[in-house]
Amino acid sequence: MELSENALRVLEKRYLKRDASAKPLERPEDMFRRVASVVAGAEANFGAAPEQVRATEEAFYGLMTSLEFLPNSPTLMNAGRDLGQLSACFVLPVQDSIESIFETIKHTAIIHKSGGGTGFTFSNVRPKNDRVQSTMGISSGPVSFIGVFNAATEAIKQGGTRRGANMAILSVTHPDILEFIDAKTDQSALNNFNISVGVTEEFMRAVEQDLEFETVNPRTGNPVARLKAKEIFHRIAQRAWENGDPGIVFLDRLERDNPTPALGKIEATNPCGEQPLLPYEACNLGSINLAKMLKRSEGGYALDWDKFRETIHLAIRFLDDVVEVNRYPLKQIEDLARGNRKVGLGVMGFADVLLRLEMPYDSPEAERLAEQLMSFMQKEALQASIQLARERGPFPNFPGSVYDKPGQPQVRNASRTTIAPTGTIGLIAGCSSGIEPLFALAYVRRAFEGDQLRVVDPLFREVGEREGWYTEELADRVAETGSCRHLQEVPEKWRGIFVTAHDIAPEWHVRIQAAFQRATDNAVSKTINFPNSATVEDIKNAYMLAYKLGCKGITVYRDGSRDEQVLKVSGGEKKGAEAVPGGDGITPRPRPEVTIGVTHKMKTGCGNLYVTLNEDDRGLCEVFTSMGKAGGCAGAQAEAIARLVSLALRAGVKGNAVVKHLRGIRCANPAWSNGGPVLSCPDALGLVLERYTAENEDSGLSHNPGSDLQQKALASGGTSAKLTATLSQLDQLIGACPDCGGSVHYEEGCVVCPYCGWSKC
Repeated sequence: MELSENALRVLEKRYLKRDASAKPLERPEDMFRRVASVVAGAEANFGAAPEQVRATEEAFYGLMTSLEFLPNSPTLMNAGRDLGQLSACFVLPVQDSIESIFETIKHTAIIHKSGGGTGFTFSNVRPKNDRVQSTMGISSGPVSFIGVFNAATEAIKQGGTRRGANMAILSVTHPDILEFIDAKTDQSALNNFNISVGVTEEFMRAVEQDLEFETVNPRTGNPVARLKAKEIFHRIAQRAWENGDPGIVFLDRLERDNPTPALGKIEATNPCGEQPLLPYEACNLGSINLAKMLKRSEGGYALDWDKFRETIHLAIRFLDDVVEVNRYPLKQIEDLARGNRKVGLGVMGFADVLLRLEMPYDSPEAERLAEQLMSFMQKEALQASIQLARERGPFPNFPGSVYDKPGQPQVRNASRTTIAPTGTIGLIAGCSSGIEPLFALAYVRRAFEGDQLRVVDPLFREVGEREGWYTEELADRVAETGSCRHLQEVPEKWRGIFVTAHDIAPEWHVRIQAAFQRATDNAVSKTINFPNSATVEDIKNAYMLAYKLGCKGITVYRDGSRDEQVLKVSGGEKKGAEAVPGGDGITPRPRPEVTIGVTHKMKTGCGNLYVTLNEDDRGLCEVFTSMGKAGGCAGAQAEAIARLVSLALRAGVKGNAVVKHLRGIRCANPAWSNGGPVLSCPDALGLVLERYTAENEDSGLSHNPGSDLQQKALASGGTSAKLTATLSQLDQLIGACPDCGGSVHYEEGCVVCPYCGWSKC
């Protein structure tokens, strides 16, 4: 197997069996053998002889070890182990009663423990302040209950393999839609959820025609208000411009492609949006590595369509066998999953194929190739499912389905194709993620020993060395931005081909997504990237293009929108900092002679750390630290950090920007303080600052008098919800990867690390 160093590290950390001391008990080839053996065991259920089962096992083993196909992570992690839960995608119902809501929370916990992600529609929950007849009280509304689900997810560690991930969808016609759209304005809120507004064709027509639409109480069915569609549309785009949430899901299109409408309505998807499902339905996914579907031809490379066909047929058989051997977390899920036998076969390595074919990602040729590839897969996946139905029978819920028509062949699987995120399995396979363009041509990765290692895309290096323009100095310059588009040393042809996500205009991101969607049974996970300079109007234009081109949903991300601006100097005004004449530096405001503050006691692994926050008339201006024991490196380092933080605060840096860089720093001796983990002395200082910024203005620069600061500290007893954040909350902010320290980015609806495979989802 051609496994990279990163792939081996990810497999060892998350996929291979380990003993109590975390030592691996198997090699990667053992893992693939374990999975192949368990999945092929399903063949015996359909009358296969032992030698046929062994032959299928060898075929599945070869399929995975060649890295031509990989199933979703739960299959690799759990097949042949006690858990045995092999699906990644689940949707659960949320009905309008306390009993239903908390029953679903329980089921969510069970699924997250098994390594799955969950999606919900909250559109059936009565609006805020609506009457509750049984108690004569009033409802708190769907957004409050999403917070309860978020807190429950926070408490579940999923066995240390995958973090809990959720999708919340609310119909645009719900009376609480404005509160929902604004629900993630605070970037620390609902950090275990992606959220999407469910829009209808009627709403989109109202946007186009500048009309009003009605919101409707789901409990009574009665209209509540009339809203301007354009204003709501603008508000969705405004919030997405600010930090990427919410996305949009086109509800009518989900239901249009529901293969079993007699069983219920599709109103929700899995966490990254690519798998619409009925309530209590599950789906297992897998992806074909398109980079392995190439063959050398005269003058370059070409697609090997025969190999692609064979791989599709074997992969569909693999996924249908997974349905058979899967240990489902709930009886309701097992019944529906086995009844519909949905599978989701997708692709990864699309960007790699374009590079080999010397085809720009942002070109009509790439758009045509995307549709051609997916149309071929859709057709062959259907033929494979028809063949399986001849051998094994159709899916049990076939009668009454959209396939149940005179003269139509029976099919084994109610749906067959999905374009899913492949961040981690793509890293294992050594290919680009899903249908995304490359993230970077070169980057610097921090090694575990603290050294920095520059990593260069192998094809970029190969082409440059072959043509004589590649140098190590060039690679260093590429690593500064990840892109070569601005470098004249790279020939114009290759600057157009070796494009990265932020080189590509948003329109082309949408067009490529739509090209794949036209031939996909389910949906497509893709991030529409925008430069930091993009406007809200640009976001709205992308939404409208996605609507007109037939996408089922859209997720946008504006570069830097989840990062704090560290320094702001505008005009000639002095807002806590001054520009140095003749230079680009910042002069911090002088320390005042009198400050007022409070001291917090924090337990750390090095002893008690006392953190003092002081304010002047402009707000927070300095931090002092003192260790409970005198002397030592820990005390000296804590003092140095406090001095630098104080300098930054008086230079106009926001408190929450400082928090971001302190929180999550780990040392060898973590501790527990005030009901939450303290990972290090810098983390303790960050915790105190985080509480301060949470209790004061959003800017992080309080203008309350010091007496207010003291009163708040005393009233809270030194604790707050912010202080009790658990470890997984540290991982939610865009910034450094909590595992390897590399830069994470937003891709396919999720925060991922392209270097070690860590993923929020």
